This record gives sequence, C-alpha cells and structure tokens, in this order.
Amino acid sequence: MPMFVDTSPPGQCIFCRLVAGEIPSARVFEDELTLAFMDLGQVNPGHVLVASKRHAATLFDLTPEEAGAMTRTAQRVALAIRQAFDPDGLMLLQANGAVAGQTVGHAHMHVVPRHAGDGIEFSWPRKEPGPALLEDYAQRLRAAL
Repeated sequence: MPMFVDTSPPGQCIFCRLVAGEIPSARVFEDELTLAFMDLGQVNPGHVLVASKRHAATLFDLTPEEAGAMTRTAQRVALAIRQAFDPDGLMLLQANGAVAGQTVGHAHMHVVPRHAGDGIEFSWPRKEPGPALLEDYAQRLRAAL
C-alpha cells in the first residue's frame, strides 16, 4: 500500500470530485452526509469505501454528526455485504495520516469482507505496559475529554 496522502485543496481531491459526480464511481449508497462506493482496488469482492461528502482530511476534521453518519453508513453497507457476499468476517479500517496508512487525504472508512486465507495481514506488536501505566493513560484521556 503506497503511503501517499492526497493533499489537494478541498473540492479538488479525488473523493471530492467523486462526490460531485465529476469522475465515475460504482455508487452503493448515499445520504446527506456520506457516500459509499466500490473501492477500485478490491481486496475482496464487495470492498466498499464510505466517505464524508464534505471535504475533511481526517477523522479529526469531521463533525460529530459526520463521524456518526460514516459509522451508520458503514454498518448499513456491512449488513448488505453479509447478505450479498456471505464473508467469513468483516473488517472496518479508518486510517488518519500517512503513518497510519491513509492514502487519500479525505476522511473515509474501508468496509472489507474477509475470508479465510484471503492474504490480508493485520497485526501489530503487542505491548503490555502494566496496570499503573494503563491507569495513567486512562487518566490523561479522561482529562482530555
């Protein structure tokens, strides 16, 4: 997966152009705040992207309403994928920033049907900091909330 983030101005990024209908897409669903469409690089049949209609580079830039709408649309699409493709499982992936694997600088979520042996690898090194440090992390987050 290339680590390129599209930093085009709003309205000129590929997803903004797709939302505007300037470039073709295989649309699956849309509502006032989101658009769901087939990913051109199908990992497995039924791989869908759910994007905010308004340009927002990352999850951090979405309004709470937009973030909620993306999740609702992803769930709706996931249920349709389960019915249409009968996958063994399903993965949601929402990355923010190039270091996290975001390749298009427009907030979006991948809804990926999964099958045993499909070649997708998803792992990270497990770290166990212990109860005291976990409580410190939780306290820092509570303070930020």
